[in-house]
Amino acid sequence: MVSIAQLHALLAAEPHQEFCCAMNLNLYDSPAMKSLATQAAVGRHLRVTDGSKGEIPQTAIAVELCEDNYPGWLAAEDLKNLTPATAPYRPVTLTRPAIHPHLSQAIAFTQAAMRQPNIYLWGGTVGPNYDCSGLMQAAFAAQGIWLPRDAYQQEAFVQTIDLEKAEPGDLVFFGSPDRCTHVGLYLGDRRYIHSSGKSQGRNGIGIDILADEGDTVSQTYWKQFRSSGRIIQSYVAQCPPSDVPNPD
Repeated sequence: MVSIAQLHALLAAEPHQEFCCAMNLNLYDSPAMKSLATQAAVGRHLRVTDGSKGEIPQTAIAVELCEDNYPGWLAAEDLKNLTPATAPYRPVTLTRPAIHPHLSQAIAFTQAAMRQPNIYLWGGTVGPNYDCSGLMQAAFAAQGIWLPRDAYQQEAFVQTIDLEKAEPGDLVFFGSPDRCTHVGLYLGDRRYIHSSGKSQGRNGIGIDILADEGDTVSQTYWKQFRSSGRIIQSYVAQCPPSDVPNPD
C-alpha cells in the first residue's frame, strides 16, 4: 500500500524505485484518464516517471511498465494497489530454441481467451477483454516471453518471413502501406486468431483466414495484410541507470 506522502518519501530516497501491482490496474493515455493506454496485470513492475523532483500530481501519476517501458498514467487512487518491489525487475533474454517449445501454449492461451465472453477493448491486456496486440503480449507473457506492446512495435520486433513459410505461433500483421495497425497469431492453414474491433471485426476474439474466399471480416483484413513474422527473441526493455544520485 502506497500513499502520496509515502511515494514522495520513497522517490526521494530512490528515484528509480520500482513498485509491484497488487491487482490488475488500468494505465491511461493522458492525465485526464478518459482512454486506456494499456493495463498492468497483478505482479507487474512499474516505476514513476514524474514527481521525483517536485510535486506529484494528486489525480494521475505518470508511470512506465518496467518489462516493456510502456508509458501511461495511473490514477492516484490506485496507489493503494502498489507495493514497493522487493527486488528490481530482471529481464530474461530468450532466443528461438527456448521460445519454440512454448508456442503451442501461447496458442492455447488465445483459444481459451476466445472461449470466455469477451469484447474488444482498446488498451486491454489482462482479459477477458483485449485489444489485438494486448492479446498477443498477454499470450506470450504467460509463457515468460515478452513482446513490445503495440502492433507496429511487434511487427518491427519480429523476424519477417514469407507467409507461405509461416508456422503456428508466428504473427501476422495488417494495416495500411504506411503503418501496421493490427496483429494476429497464426494457427496454420492460413488461419489466425485475433481480437478485432466493432468497425471491421468481430468485437472480440475470433478466428479468420488469410484468403479472398473468407467471410466479410476475413476479406476485410486480408486486403490489409502487410507481413508475417517469427518471434526469435524475447523483448528486453532498457532499465534506468542504477547509479543516478538522489535529487537534492
